[in-house]
Amino acid sequence: MTKLIKGTTRRGALKTLAGGAAGAASLPLWARFAEAQTSEPIKVGFQVHRTGIGAAYGRWYDRTTQAAAKLINENGGINGRMIEIVAEDDGTDPKRGAEVVEKFANQHGCDVGFGTLFSHVVIGSAPRAGELKLPYFVVSEGHHVASGMLNRYTLQPGITDVKSQVQAMAPYVSENLGKKVTMVFPDFAFGHDHRDFFTAAIEEQGGEVLEHIAIPPSETSFTKYFPKIPRETEVLYHVMVGPAVLTFVKELGEFFGPSRPEVFGFIDSLEAVDMASPGLEYLDGTYFWEGNPRHAQEDQTEFDKFFREKVGVDERGASVSDASDVSTYAHMFGCWETLHILKAGMEAADYKGPDDRPALIEAVEAMTDMPESNEHPQGAKRFNGKTHQVFGHQYISRVEDGFLKRVHSTSIEDTLYPDEVDYTTQSF
Repeated sequence: MTKLIKGTTRRGALKTLAGGAAGAASLPLWARFAEAQTSEPIKVGFQVHRTGIGAAYGRWYDRTTQAAAKLINENGGINGRMIEIVAEDDGTDPKRGAEVVEKFANQHGCDVGFGTLFSHVVIGSAPRAGELKLPYFVVSEGHHVASGMLNRYTLQPGITDVKSQVQAMAPYVSENLGKKVTMVFPDFAFGHDHRDFFTAAIEEQGGEVLEHIAIPPSETSFTKYFPKIPRETEVLYHVMVGPAVLTFVKELGEFFGPSRPEVFGFIDSLEAVDMASPGLEYLDGTYFWEGNPRHAQEDQTEFDKFFREKVGVDERGASVSDASDVSTYAHMFGCWETLHILKAGMEAADYKGPDDRPALIEAVEAMTDMPESNEHPQGAKRFNGKTHQVFGHQYISRVEDGFLKRVHSTSIEDTLYPDEVDYTTQSF
């Protein structure tokens, strides 16, 4: 259960999640449902990338969100009220993102906004959420929240950010793969986070980035970029997104042929792509960061089993109803965990409605340790209430005969960095 630090909100002392959950659980099931059925639902505005370059993620963020909401409702909802997911497609577009946030607040009467992934959409949407005083729970990975560029109404409590990820990865890359790196990344905020933070992290390990190759996220062919890779490159670092990721990885293999440097990729380059796809054989022996290992490992936890069952994903990370429908497993857990954090925060704040939004934010800001559990199946985490950012374990997998075998897990401490903002000092 999520621990809450000692402290008070304007509504008085916070309850711990354990205490809140125990209290709800002590009610007979019929009583919890009877109360819920006579109450207005809690409306969660789900900003989902149904179309645009984030569509594959959006599809699986949707499935994960629906599964988490179903589980929470089956167990009595939040403070005896059911969750209602109000979904709006933002087209993976910043301008539409801001419009969607406005619809949540003014048209749908949502209690919170939730779920946004692509960093440029978060950056385009968060200011409007702040203006509308709509708590905005993003599942994005970008460093924009913890950097201080957003506002007190924007939180990222269910997924780690790029700065923490690459900081934790760099020592393994430097010690095991090489020190002369060429980076290939998408030319927008998410890719720029990788560029800036990995470059700094590998330099701290005594390495260097020889070349930064930025590629427009809408690009559909990549061969023309690869001649920019310097011959002395020891490690090719790649992270791509969008519908053309399979093309990117295939063309990369064709360019190098049998002779290639070590390759370290973020699984974003192959999210929603079957590892057994023709043309990916050359990936054997290469490495990937995974936010959550797609392929069930030998030491799979009961929590990972539970999560896969509820979302409908098999041991290879594909839909149980269609093996060709591969999930975005390294990211989508963030929706599951964020909804459970929202539940914990609302129960701690005794949330009744929009007037309690500041109390909800204060309740989440008071959270610290989140032990591994059914609510947190990706692993234990630590939330920093000042920066509104969560920190957690990172995983490196090696491709072995098409299987993503985890070979390294970081500690939470490996991912920590000094605070760059204290949102708790900002007024509501």
